[in-house]
Amino acid sequence: MSTENEGNEGNAVPSAPSVPSAPPVPAAAPEGAPQGAPPAPQTPPAAPADAPTAQVPGAAHQGGVGPSTAAQEQYPYAPPSPQQPPAGSAAWPPPPPAVPSYADGGSPPAWGAPVPSDEQPRKRRASGLVAAVAVAALVAGGVGGALGYWAADSSGSGSSGSTTVAASNSPKDFKREAGTVAGVAASALPSVVTIDAKSGDGEGGTGTGFVYDKEGHILTNNHVVASAADSGQLTATFSNGKKYDAEVIGRAQGYDVAVLKLKNAPDGLTPLALGDSDKVAVGDSTIAIGAPFGLSNTVTTGIISAKNRPVASGDGSSNKNSYMSALQTDASINPGNSGGPLLDAGGAVIGINSAIQSTSGGGVGQSQAGSIGLGFAIPVNQAKNVAEQLIKTGQPVYPVIGATVTMEEKTGGAAISNEGAGGTPAVTPDGPAAKAGLKAGDVITKFNDTAVESGPTLIGEIWTHKPGDKVTLTYKRDGRTETAELTLGERKGDS
Repeated sequence: MSTENEGNEGNAVPSAPSVPSAPPVPAAAPEGAPQGAPPAPQTPPAAPADAPTAQVPGAAHQGGVGPSTAAQEQYPYAPPSPQQPPAGSAAWPPPPPAVPSYADGGSPPAWGAPVPSDEQPRKRRASGLVAAVAVAALVAGGVGGALGYWAADSSGSGSSGSTTVAASNSPKDFKREAGTVAGVAASALPSVVTIDAKSGDGEGGTGTGFVYDKEGHILTNNHVVASAADSGQLTATFSNGKKYDAEVIGRAQGYDVAVLKLKNAPDGLTPLALGDSDKVAVGDSTIAIGAPFGLSNTVTTGIISAKNRPVASGDGSSNKNSYMSALQTDASINPGNSGGPLLDAGGAVIGINSAIQSTSGGGVGQSQAGSIGLGFAIPVNQAKNVAEQLIKTGQPVYPVIGATVTMEEKTGGAAISNEGAGGTPAVTPDGPAAKAGLKAGDVITKFNDTAVESGPTLIGEIWTHKPGDKVTLTYKRDGRTETAELTLGERKGDS
């Protein structure tokens, strides 16, 4: 698991999108149609009065672009077959094959009319190629658009018809609904900031934050601002380019949450609406906004892939970890997205993007690897509780059970250590765990109804609550399963 380090030394240059292959070009004329054949005579030879005539339609088009180049021949003396109704009936001759309108505004030859000269089919084939390029241009964007225009312009200087198709609405008239991704992004981007943090020695990185209230408080990750919290410099840049100096009001290393305040905050700040992360469901749509690799105001989308993921993340600069029971999303999150909002489909904040799983093997916070579709966000309900405490007192408050557990992964639960830090008792005397009867060596396997697989899992679950909450622990001792109810205690500040 790796937290997104923010040390972006330079801006990445986005690579040009690949141009998709063009649709198939219409098939060439069927064999046997001579290219130099003269046009069919305008007036067929006289036929006997009792001999009905039948006309054979041209060949069907391959690919649906332009008419077939096969010549249409008329057979004045061809009698109808026994299966064919006589000429003049409602079912004969059959209706002409359906063909699309032509790119140059022309019309296909009239049913039964003589075929144009061989020069005209070559012009139609060129139009087919232009149409294929135009389709690619719609997919590939500007590069394809320029190519499509060049091909249309050079396909026939003598042609006065247009090969372009206009949309029914011009961009200035096209309106994005509030519930679309574009609508949510347009509404949220003015309240998202790119944070530049520089330490006292000039080093720094880039992260993200968002407007928490109208007083100018900005909510972000602790690891985004940690290097500049004491003697560095912090700035917050809005999507309109306006930049403001900022200062740290409080930060919680264990929660990986920090609150900044803008100096000389402008009037009219619009805080992002906060959702309810407890009501989020797996499969819900997500929208992430941030500055991956320094690319500010980047919007990505995905879904909630899982809930209550135990995540222990570090900032790469200390041996202290942050713990969360995270929301997992496949929205693209990269270094620089840290601290940015994870929004639901309605535009409400449901989490703070904080960590990614990396394939580099470096662990959380020790790699600049990009997204592999495994991103993790602090649930906003927890982040809100921490933010309110930091704004109020400047220091975090943590709920605790009063016991030290091991951080080993494969213990079948959270095992209470034999002793605490510095030789202190593993179970705090008169603490919540001691009052509930827990002892060193007990293995906690459940926290309320949530299975506990390790020490980090237990801590992440505890920190989704508040001091004073009553919880139920299930644990194993000497092969027996026991339960205990306790009231969570509190610890102030980061130790």
